[in-house]
Amino acid sequence: MIPPRLVPILERTAPLAERFRAEGHRIFLVGGLVRDLLAGAALDDGDIDLTTDATPDQTKAMVGPWATSLWTQGERFGTIGASKGGRTFEITTHRAEAYHPDSRNPEVVFSTDIEADLSRRDFTVNAMALELTDAEPQLIDPFGGAEDLVTHRLKTPLAPEVSFSDDPLRMLRAARFIAGYGLEPTAEIRAAVLAMVERLEIVSIERVRAELDKLLVTEDPSPGLWFLNETGLAGEFLPELPALRVEQDPIHRHKDVLAHSIAVVANTSPRLRLRLAALFHDVGKPKTRSLGPDGVSFHHHEVVGARMTRDRMKALRYSNEMTDEVTQLVFLHLRFHTYGMGWTDSAVRRFVRDAGPLLDDLIELTRCDCTTRNKRKAEDMARRMDELEERIAALRVHEELAAIRPDLDGREVMEHLGVGPGRTVGRALDFLLEVRLEDGPLDKDEAYRRLDAWRSANPDV
Repeated sequence: MIPPRLVPILERTAPLAERFRAEGHRIFLVGGLVRDLLAGAALDDGDIDLTTDATPDQTKAMVGPWATSLWTQGERFGTIGASKGGRTFEITTHRAEAYHPDSRNPEVVFSTDIEADLSRRDFTVNAMALELTDAEPQLIDPFGGAEDLVTHRLKTPLAPEVSFSDDPLRMLRAARFIAGYGLEPTAEIRAAVLAMVERLEIVSIERVRAELDKLLVTEDPSPGLWFLNETGLAGEFLPELPALRVEQDPIHRHKDVLAHSIAVVANTSPRLRLRLAALFHDVGKPKTRSLGPDGVSFHHHEVVGARMTRDRMKALRYSNEMTDEVTQLVFLHLRFHTYGMGWTDSAVRRFVRDAGPLLDDLIELTRCDCTTRNKRKAEDMARRMDELEERIAALRVHEELAAIRPDLDGREVMEHLGVGPGRTVGRALDFLLEVRLEDGPLDKDEAYRRLDAWRSANPDV
């Protein structure tokens, strides 16, 4: 009996299966859909990955008349893409691929054997296929992937040294499967990663970054992040992570910064910008660590950390927008603690102005940064955060906090002072913005009065 959750996928792929069957070829469903079908996980409603014994030319001949559109950018790797009914299908000829020691790109060799194709996949839980050209779908599982899913074991179809040599990115991908599926890597996998970690250097930084992103947005990335640290993988592309394991203060028992940072990542919502900020928020601590009479301190680590965050994200080739936003969150993550005497209206306005569109992420990061086991301290932190959010909400009722600006614009300043564009206007607007932040919105008459007083006190500006 066909499981009900498989029926929609079979219906979508039936026309393809019929065409391949009619021409004497086999076609198989592969990839994450097969794994997630067996794991009972939520199914991705995106692309459908298939593999076949047909060559790319034969695939084009069979699929072309049926598909709404066809694309062949991946043909040299054996992949033909097709769309039909708003869905995308990627059909790849059985293959084996391997990296040469001095190459970043795989060399593809085609095959007609499904088991040979599956043997070259990354992990046994991904080395399963459903044949669609039989009367009923048949599970092809030559390496015991279904059992490994049940027993939560991460293995490679071939020896891990072979698998990781074929594509060194798989060492990094292991971290995502450890975190995302609760799989425990075998001792052989750990040993192979430890021995081959430097092999990651031949993989393009864009592929490395993409894999890190996928890890970070799993429900709980902690096990994967620990795997990266313990195997030395992080040192190859994210050396700031192992550097967080700074020497602890044996007298004052300062908490381990690495453990704290990973805990903060796990506490935050699985949104990439926020998770990256959580990962980087304390990277400045090792460089600013000092031990004094009162114990360990990390003065200005947010400033140093923001600079280090920007450098690392540029090295990983994140977009300028993402880099700017994460860097700003790191720079601001201690801002809340500077208002220890309470949240005045002006303090709230400055906090909101500085955070801008990052406000919600900054508040969540600040909340999640409290990982203390001291119940009293945790409750005090939560209470103070609640008070801040209440103050923000109260001021929003009366003021446009999301767009704080001077009460006069540049044109009004120039007309009132009788000056043209230049430094004087800029200084005047800076002054009016400070007044707005400190005292709240002013009516026009009061704003002009304040501007006149500023001009009288600064005639030479």
